[in-house]
Amino acid sequence: MANVAPEPVDPAERPLSAGHLIVAQLEREGVRRVYGVPGESFLDVLDGLHDSQISTVVTRHEGGAGFMALAEGRLTGLPGVAMVTRGPGAANAFISVHTAYQDATPMLLFVGLIPVADRGREAFQEFDLTGWFGSTAKKVVTLDDPTAAARVVAESVHVARSGRPGPVVIGIPEDVLTLPAGSSGGVRPLAVPRPRAAEAELKELVRRFERARRPLVVVGGEEWTAESGQELMRWAARHSIPVLADFRAYDAVPHDLGHDIENGPERGLEQGLEQDLVGTGAYVGSLGFGRGDHAARLLDEADLTVFLGAPRGDVLSDGYTRGLDSESVLVLPGDAQGHCGRIDQFVSAHAPSFVLDLVTMSASPDTDVEWFGAAREAHVRFTTPAPTPEPAPTASKGSGDSGHSGDSAYVDLTAVMSVLREELTPDAVITYGAGNHALWPARYLPHRAPASLVAPRNGAMGMGIPAAVAASLAFPGREVVSVAGDGCFLMNGQELATAVGHGAVFVALVVDNGCYATIREHQEGAYPGRPSGTRLTNPDFAAWARSYGAYGETVTSDRDFRKAFRRARASGLPAVLHLLQDPAVRAPATMTV
Repeated sequence: MANVAPEPVDPAERPLSAGHLIVAQLEREGVRRVYGVPGESFLDVLDGLHDSQISTVVTRHEGGAGFMALAEGRLTGLPGVAMVTRGPGAANAFISVHTAYQDATPMLLFVGLIPVADRGREAFQEFDLTGWFGSTAKKVVTLDDPTAAARVVAESVHVARSGRPGPVVIGIPEDVLTLPAGSSGGVRPLAVPRPRAAEAELKELVRRFERARRPLVVVGGEEWTAESGQELMRWAARHSIPVLADFRAYDAVPHDLGHDIENGPERGLEQGLEQDLVGTGAYVGSLGFGRGDHAARLLDEADLTVFLGAPRGDVLSDGYTRGLDSESVLVLPGDAQGHCGRIDQFVSAHAPSFVLDLVTMSASPDTDVEWFGAAREAHVRFTTPAPTPEPAPTASKGSGDSGHSGDSAYVDLTAVMSVLREELTPDAVITYGAGNHALWPARYLPHRAPASLVAPRNGAMGMGIPAAVAASLAFPGREVVSVAGDGCFLMNGQELATAVGHGAVFVALVVDNGCYATIREHQEGAYPGRPSGTRLTNPDFAAWARSYGAYGETVTSDRDFRKAFRRARASGLPAVLHLLQDPAVRAPATMTV
C-alpha cells in the first residue's frame, strides 16, 4: 500500500507544547528579551523562542544572565527574564536572585529540571529547587501540569510586580515541557495592583507636615517616573523640605530642577550643576555607604521623616542606629518588611502614585528654612569634585599586596568624574557593581532622569557589565556608562562578548588598582600593616577588550581622559577604558561635610 501523506494541520489548531506555551505567554506579558545560557533541560522553550518576537540574548555565564534580567526589571518595571539549566546553571544564577530579593526588583528565573520520573534518585544535576531558592525568592513554583504553563507564567509575573517587587523562580522539568498544553495562545495578563492612598490618609500626612519644623523625605524603591520625581521635587522645594535617596536609589528623583521643563533643558546644562544649585531643587544627597555626614545629620535631626518606597533598613540607618525614634510615616505598596524603628502612620500605597496625590493637597508647613538651605549647601559642597591631593607614601605603594609596580602614572578618579559630569547626556544610564570604585560615581554623578541607575543594593560584585549590556538593549537611544573595579569587572567581564554579539553599546571604565580595595581598607583599619588575600594580578584590559572586537584603550593620566572617552564613545562599539589608579587612593578625598 502506498504511503499516504498526512493531512496538513492548521498551526492555529495544533496543540502547543508547554514549552511553546511559556513563550506565548511571555509574549502576552510584554516581555521583549530573555537572557540565558542554553541547556538541554529546556530545549522545547528554546525551540519556541526560535520563531518568537522575543529576542534571546545568549550570555556567557548564568550570573551574567541573571544580572541582565535584574537590570531589565530595574529599568523597565516589567520583570526581566533569565533562563538557566538545572544544578550548576541554577547555582550560578543564585546571586542574581538574592540581589533581586534584597533590592526589591521584579525578575523571573526559569530553571530547567530533570524529568519528573527521575526525581529523588540523585539524577544527573538534580537539586531541590525550593530548598535552594525558598529563602530568597518571593515564590518558587514547579510546572508539573503542562496545561498550567500559561497560568503559571501569568501568576509569576503578577507576584514579581505586586506589592514589594522581587524574584520568582519557576522550575520547568524537561519532559513536561514537551507535553501538549492545548491550542490556546495563553491567558490574559493579570492586573497589577497600584494602591492609592485614601483622602483621609493624605490629609493626616499634610497635618503632620504642617506641625513639623524639620520634615524630611526619603525616597527609594522602583517605578519612579519623570512626572512623579519632578512633581515631588517641585513640591518639596516650594515648602523647603529636603529630600534624601535610599542607598542606590539615587535616580528616583531629579537631583536638580535647573534644567527641567519649567526652566528649559539648556539652562542647567549650560550653567553647570554647581551654579545656582541651591535654588534649583530639594535633593540633598543619599543615605547608606558613601553618604555624606550632612545626610546622616538630617536623619538624626528631622522631627518628621516620610519614607516613600524605602523602608528604614540596615544600610539606610547606618546599621539600625540613626533616625529610629523620630516621628515616621511609611509609604509602601505592601507591608512594612525591612523597616526598623518607629512608625506613626503607615500608608499602603504605590509611592510614585502617592506623590502625585500628595502634591495636589494644599499645605502650609512652617519649616526651618535655614536648616533646609544648609542641607542644600552641604550637598553641593559634598558632590562638587575637588582635585585629589597626593597621597602620603605607604609601605605597600608599588609593592607588596598592591599588585602594581612602582609606576607613578595614575588617573585621578575625581577628575574623571568632573569630565563625565560635563560629557554625559542628561538621561545617561550609569551602572556599577560593588567596591570602592562605586564611591566616585555615587557621589559625583547627578541623576536627572528616572531609570538611570543600575547598581546592586545588596552589594553584589560583578553586576556592572551585565547591567550595561541590558541597559543598552532596553534603551538603544540612551548613553550607557559603567564604572567597574578591576575585581568587580572580571567577575562578569566576559559579557563583553555578549555585548559585541548583540549590538549593545556602552563605555566601561575599568579602575585598576591591583587589589580588592574595600577589603584592603577594612584590613588596614583592623589589622594595620598586614595585608592578606587582597592582591590582584590583572591583564591588559584594553588589549583584552580589543580581542573581543570591542574598543579598548589604556589611560594613565586624567589629563588624557576626556579625549579617550570621546574616542570610546565615537567608536560605536562596547568600549573599555583601562584606568590605572594609585592603590593608595581608595576613596574620594573628603568623605565628610
